[in-house]
Order: sequence, then C-alpha cells, then structure tokens
Amino acid sequence: MRERLVQAVRRWRVLQQVTPATRIAVRRDRQGPPPEDPGIQASVEAALTWLESAQDHSVSADGGFARHYHIENGWATSYPETTGYIIPTLLGCAGRMSRPELHTRARRALDWLVSIQLASGGFQGGLIDSTPVVAVTFNTGQVLLGLAAGAAAFGEPFLGAMHRAAVFLRDSLDSDGCWRRHPTPFAQAGEKAYETHVAWGLLEAERVAPGLGYGDAALSNIRWAIGRQEPNGWVRDCCLDDPSAPLTHTLGYWLRGVIEGHLFTGEARLLAVAERTAAALMKPLSSDGRLPGRIRPDLQAAVAWTCLTGVVQLAWCWLRLGALTGKAEYLEAGRRANRFVRRTVLVDGPVGLRGGVKGSQPIDGGYGPFQYLNWACKFFVDAQLLETELGPR
Repeated sequence: MRERLVQAVRRWRVLQQVTPATRIAVRRDRQGPPPEDPGIQASVEAALTWLESAQDHSVSADGGFARHYHIENGWATSYPETTGYIIPTLLGCAGRMSRPELHTRARRALDWLVSIQLASGGFQGGLIDSTPVVAVTFNTGQVLLGLAAGAAAFGEPFLGAMHRAAVFLRDSLDSDGCWRRHPTPFAQAGEKAYETHVAWGLLEAERVAPGLGYGDAALSNIRWAIGRQEPNGWVRDCCLDDPSAPLTHTLGYWLRGVIEGHLFTGEARLLAVAERTAAALMKPLSSDGRLPGRIRPDLQAAVAWTCLTGVVQLAWCWLRLGALTGKAEYLEAGRRANRFVRRTVLVDGPVGLRGGVKGSQPIDGGYGPFQYLNWACKFFVDAQLLETELGPR
C-alpha cells in the first residue's frame, strides 16, 4: 500500500509539469481504453503506418527508427537495438501483404545498422546519440535478429556484418552460459536472464550459417537462464532495473527466448519450462486482457499500470504455445491480451498517435510514460499477425 501511494505521488508531481492538454489526455486514459475493438486488419495497417512514420520522422534522419513519439516533445532519434528487430517484421509483412515498400524500408534500416557497427562487431546501447558509445551484449543480439533476416533476404551485403555480430556474442559468453562482459550502461548492473532474447539472435544466425558454434552458444545461454526460473514459474534476475518486480516486457523477452530454443531443438524440457512461466503469467491476467506492468515473486501485481509491450509479447508466446500444445487456455489468453491492446490503438488520428502503441496504459504509467514506443508497435504487429495465422477460435 505504501509503495502504491509513493507511485501515485510521483505521478501527480510529473503531471504538474506537463501541459493542460496532456493532463486531459491522462485523465481520459485513466478511465480505461474504449470498449470498441478496431479489429486486427485495421490496427495492423495503422501500426505499420506508424512504423513508417517513425523511420521518416526520426530526428537523426539516418534510416533507423525513432525510438518513440512523445506526446509533448515529438519524435526521438533512432534506436539501433529495436531497429534491428523491427526489420524481420517489415520483411515478413512485405511478403505477406504484398507491400514491397516495406522491403525497401528494411533494406534502408539494414544499411544504416551496418554503417554504425563497432570494430568489435558489437552495437552500442541507447539511442544513436547516447553516450557512452560502447558495445553492449543485449543491443547486439537484437540487431543480430535484423542482420540475420537481412542476410537471408538480401545475401552477401549483410552476411559479413551478421558474422561479426554473432562472433562478438559467441566469443564473449562466459563458460557457464551467462553474458557478463559487455553490460549496458543504461540499466541496473547484474546478470540478465532475459538475454535469452540475445540467444535467439544467435539461433537465427545459426540458421543462416550453420556449423560455426552460434547455436551452441545460444543454447548454453538458454540453459543458464532457465536456471533462474522459480518452481511457480516466476523468473529471477529478469528486469532492467528491479529484479524483485520484473517488467512483463523483460519476462516476455525471457519466455520468447526459451520458446525459440524449443523451436530450434525440439527439446521437451524447454517446452515444459516455457509452459510453466506462461501458465504462471496467466494468473494475473484480467478478464479483459490487461496485465500489471510488474509482477512480484508471488505472481501478484506490483503496480497498477499495464506495460503494453509486455502484454503483446506474452500474447505472442501464449498463442505460439497454444499452437504447439493444442491447449485452448493459451490461445484464449493470447487472444484476450491482443484484444485489450487493440482497444488502446487509434486507427485514425494525427501522425505520431495513429497506429502507435503506448509504453503504459494509462499513458502516464511507469514504463515509457507519455511515449509511443517503436518496439511496442513491432511486437503488437507480430502478435496480431500470429493470431490471424492461427485462425478463429
């Protein structure tokens, strides 16, 4: 109770520093999203338009995707990390929707990423204009997802950059399977179980260029990270800044990496581990599809706001597990979570808002407050398209 009071006071103080129009928007948002569901097709089309705008309006104008749109400050500079994993989404949509312009946009983003790769093969943390500029494990893994997709789609122009990033990650892994040598300066220090999402990047590199140890390194990390799972499915050391109450966003990273490990190997153990956490995270899922933004070790809510990024990441995981296991409860959870986030997305409105996905619901919550985040939009598209792929209930 005391912690929630502290959070409420902090949010009140922040609201005193924004414009009256923003305060009105926050009050409206706190009443909850509108009841209408715009549907998958309309919301995905709007979200892709938002991503196009994020590339076109990035303040750094370099081919990357603006990290966010802030409702008072506008567009940010480009964000290498998330530009990396937006690329596979664009390439997939280009073919699926017969939209060749998305293919062109992905190529433009790839060219930019190759131009900023560090001599070590790694990629920097933070925005393109952030300092210090140092190679970071997590960001490199996310860019690797894009480079592997680029190498598969376009071949030689991106194969060398993919290998340099994959070797950087393969060779910096500690013997127990944990990455410790190149931490981000923009998060709390310590081991990060959610770097299974880095391991996924190595798995994609292994698919493009097998036999170089990329897959072995990835699986070593995944096996280390599943040792952080508690018997009730909660995961230790799985947050940017508060391991005692991890974000659903970073729990979603961990879970996706474990699922990808199962998809790569077919190991039943990894599927069982993924199911334990997926089932655990369904417990705080409300009937309308919302989740608390942070989860305590007892699987109870640590905050009142929702991290929309985490909701759609977990929606994808529930849907995929439902398809893998045939269990209807996973499919229902994924559809319910997707529907909730769709209700928060505007399919009409001004550039910057139309098709964007907020950091938090309400918008002044504790994750990306007052911002529409490019990675939230990317994961939103992925989850909606997976629901479409799996068909009606």
